[in-house]
Amino acid sequence: MKDQIPQAVQKCHELLLWVIPQLDKFPRNRRFTLGDKIENTLLDVLSLLVEATYTRKTKVRLLEQVNTQLTVLRHLWRLAFELRVIAQKQYSYGANLFVELGKQIGGWQKQASS
Repeated sequence: MKDQIPQAVQKCHELLLWVIPQLDKFPRNRRFTLGDKIENTLLDVLSLLVEATYTRKTKVRLLEQVNTQLTVLRHLWRLAFELRVIAQKQYSYGANLFVELGKQIGGWQKQASS
């Protein structure tokens, strides 16, 4: 195992650093439903990524779970935009961060399954 943090873990951490202040701006009626769901799911993704970092046997299964959670997050993020909870600029920036995280996870999955 390398001494450095996997890129996917770092990207997820950076995404959380950016997303949490965005969620804090959600209107009260959305913050405690949609906002909490986004935040908790993203924290679950980080947890699964860290777990995958330190395991050998279940790495592929964990990364599959992460991909499923990331798909849910993309839908929740789009829903927040469609409900006009976030502006176009924030939606686009966040969507790009989700794509970048997905690429890192996909690369890790390929590496783990070979």
